[in-house]
Amino acid sequence: MDPTFLSATQLAELVRTGKVGALELLDHYIARTEQLDPRINAVVVRDFERARGRARAMDSQTDKSAPLFGVPTTTKESFDIAGLPSTRGHEAARETLARTSSIIIRRLEAAGAVIFGKTNVPVDLADWQSYNPVYGTTSNPWNIDHTPGGSSGGSAAALAAGLTGLEIGTDIGGSIRVPAHYCGVYGHKPSFGLIPNYGDPATSSAAGTDIAVAGPMARSALDLATALNIVGAPDPDETGMTMTLPPPRFSSLKDLRVAVWAEQHDQITDQETTAALLELADALERQGVTVSRTARPAFDPTEAYHLFLKLLDSAWSGRISDEMVARKREGAAARAPDDSSADAIMVRMVDVTHRTWLGLNEKRFQWRRAWSAFFREWDVLLCPVIATAALPHRQDGATWERRISVDGQEIAYNDMLFWPGLTGGYHLPATVAPMGMTKAGLPIGVQIAGPIYGDRTTIAVAALLEQAWTGFTPPPGW
Repeated sequence: MDPTFLSATQLAELVRTGKVGALELLDHYIARTEQLDPRINAVVVRDFERARGRARAMDSQTDKSAPLFGVPTTTKESFDIAGLPSTRGHEAARETLARTSSIIIRRLEAAGAVIFGKTNVPVDLADWQSYNPVYGTTSNPWNIDHTPGGSSGGSAAALAAGLTGLEIGTDIGGSIRVPAHYCGVYGHKPSFGLIPNYGDPATSSAAGTDIAVAGPMARSALDLATALNIVGAPDPDETGMTMTLPPPRFSSLKDLRVAVWAEQHDQITDQETTAALLELADALERQGVTVSRTARPAFDPTEAYHLFLKLLDSAWSGRISDEMVARKREGAAARAPDDSSADAIMVRMVDVTHRTWLGLNEKRFQWRRAWSAFFREWDVLLCPVIATAALPHRQDGATWERRISVDGQEIAYNDMLFWPGLTGGYHLPATVAPMGMTKAGLPIGVQIAGPIYGDRTTIAVAALLEQAWTGFTPPPGW
């Protein structure tokens, strides 16, 4: 049996039952990485020999019951792994090696994962491209002239190309969800605060970042559920609290209540994405699912989107240099008062007071409660992940200087933040699952959003769609 595109749970079962050894399985993925990764440049930090030593030791163990026992795994470059750099795309950090691993890494290893490398990201994890001066450019295995997304672009590309068994990414403005959609894999953005991301205090923030989360990426919905069970628990360094996520309220498609938000009149979404989502809605309705194409939470979508942009820019502000702050002040002064683009809204936050931020946060929590009321009636919301399928590579200046064409209409690059922000900005969980393909042969994913701490619900819906609609398909030639 060729294990290349099996799910992580299937890979663990192969090792557990002795059909393949942990070292043998690891060497299979290492060989694929050495042979095929030059085509896409996804696995940019390689830790092969330490991983081989761990796999060799695991082959001599009698207890192989750990849920990810022997699964070859890679992680996003920004996670701290003891002995490896976490550059986030900065040359100056190339020689700084983490002394301790992030909590999420320790949990994966305790569950039997064999981590053998780290995957590429954009600088500061702030783009839907994945390129930087340290490791270069990562390409999409479906079409190497296109981006795999960002900032977890290397993660999604490695999964789609069959270079790894499981991945972990992060998300603040779509950084798990967009790459999963662009590369045709599964990704889960957890409820905010569910998964701690504390690592080496010398290389990672102890406080974390508002809106930002860490979560699993995989080739099946079951893998997302398995990984969430492993990594989804409070920070053990700070609390003895435990968390029990509620189970889904449904057991089959016919029990499901689904709201579908396929387009928004003042936000551009390409016709192929909208059509694919409406086709899915029709198919679900034929299978007995209760579907509404008009149900919406009780707030103005544009106002909710603009609030997300303001909170996003505030969240990012802790990462930027004094020089960047000065540039943002200049940019804010140059914007026309009536400019309501995403970039204009964000750049005006450069010198916001803490009192103003508290007011924005209060409005966020009011609208989060509006989302909670909405999800008392509807199990999940299905909506686009982002405005288009995978974009061609773009490396022409800063993101706020770029413009793209969507169905013949030109928009600012960052105006695509609507669909990622509408759910992510309010701390909701959202799972991305494959939904279809464009005429050009690029994947289209669906974003499955649910109530705060409804992570098991959104993943369960992804699993139902995997059975009833479509699942992961390997890209041609891999």
